Amino acid sequence: MKYECTFKFLKFQKKLFLALSMKTTTTIVFLLISIGLCAQRTDNESVFTNFITPEFVAGTTAESNSNFPEKSTTLGMFVNFGKFQKTNTQEWAYRLGFPKTGIAVGVVDYGNSEFLGQAYTLLPNVEFNILGRSRRSFTMNVGLGGSYFNKKFDAVDNPLNQAVSTHLTWTCRIFFLYKMYESETIQWRIGGGYLHHSNGHTRFPNNGYNSILGSISAIIGTKKAAYPSEKTSTDFQKTAQYYISPRVGIGSNILSLVYNDKKEVYTVALSAGKQLNKTFKVGLGFSYHYYEHYYDYIIQNESLVQEGREFANLKDQPTWSASNLTLFAEGEFLLNHVGLTFMIGANIHKPAYDIDWRINQGWDNTPRDIPEEWMLGEYNSKYKLKKAIATKLGLRYYLFGNEHSPTHNIFAGAAINANLGQADFTEFSLGYVYLLPGK
Repeated sequence: MKYECTFKFLKFQKKLFLALSMKTTTTIVFLLISIGLCAQRTDNESVFTNFITPEFVAGTTAESNSNFPEKSTTLGMFVNFGKFQKTNTQEWAYRLGFPKTGIAVGVVDYGNSEFLGQAYTLLPNVEFNILGRSRRSFTMNVGLGGSYFNKKFDAVDNPLNQAVSTHLTWTCRIFFLYKMYESETIQWRIGGGYLHHSNGHTRFPNNGYNSILGSISAIIGTKKAAYPSEKTSTDFQKTAQYYISPRVGIGSNILSLVYNDKKEVYTVALSAGKQLNKTFKVGLGFSYHYYEHYYDYIIQNESLVQEGREFANLKDQPTWSASNLTLFAEGEFLLNHVGLTFMIGANIHKPAYDIDWRINQGWDNTPRDIPEEWMLGEYNSKYKLKKAIATKLGLRYYLFGNEHSPTHNIFAGAAINANLGQADFTEFSLGYVYLLPGK
């Protein structure tokens, strides 16, 4: 068969990942702790290098579906255990304006204990100064982590909560903060922003929680006299190095409510670009994805690929039809061992996504055997954008610190792949970076 070699490689890739024991929970916890701890290394510890920030949040959460359970105000409490990077002598700390890094633990109550319950959150985070190093009144806090929900969708006991159908979810937070008052040891702040929970398309329904929240917080441990002089631009020379980076990945997703078992998505990718000042990466790349759900739907002669139906031609080359080719641009913030990655790309081949769209965007609860008169998803402008544009957000942990610009490096990563912001699959990857000599 024309694509037999590719298919065998993907099966080998799955065995490789299993042999390396890249279990989902272990990988997530490893990466989340890494961003909060490894990124915080300093060569010059001093008094009040560490801080603690209790934070109270309140606001509203959008209804995730029609007939969503009644709810009151969304309330939450976070405690962030952090570190000032002003004493960090590594270059990334200077290039990013000496941000704060930390790990926040919290609980959010969604105003209906019986059906919505609470989310218990672990959230590694980075806080940047928006107006530069010398003006620290306005900051932006970005966090990416995970949460445990004690209430989730259940077809019998909780059918109206279609926000999440798994206890474990990804969590993303973007907050803007303003310093109101500061003494030697405490800093009072107000702020607001966005909080999102989603399981990364690993089970349906997955409409997610989207909340707009205000906050009051206090950074405890801010004594200015404890800090030595900050590094300046004269301490670092600008550098630019080219890199080449192949990676392989394995992820999982579901197809629809009736095909709600997780199946693998395999990834092979190659990217190249520039690493700037040991802190930023920008590059271009090419990726190949293979979806088991799409392949199985085609070879099992399911409803929409049967003779005379819309996608019958996909059976001619099922492996190729279940494949996805993407050209992408990538960026990355390097915090020594930790990388925060983001990608946007153009899908140049993804034919089976049309099956996905037809099933999930028409009438609710599309059955396995779809009548020809069933209302399927329309090929509108929303469909065209989602099929054409791929996005990705994730974390990486590098074996060797990027502060030393190693020629060879290896990383493990976790990411959410999406179709223009709508979750497609959760992915875990292993990659290699070859860094060419720079200027």
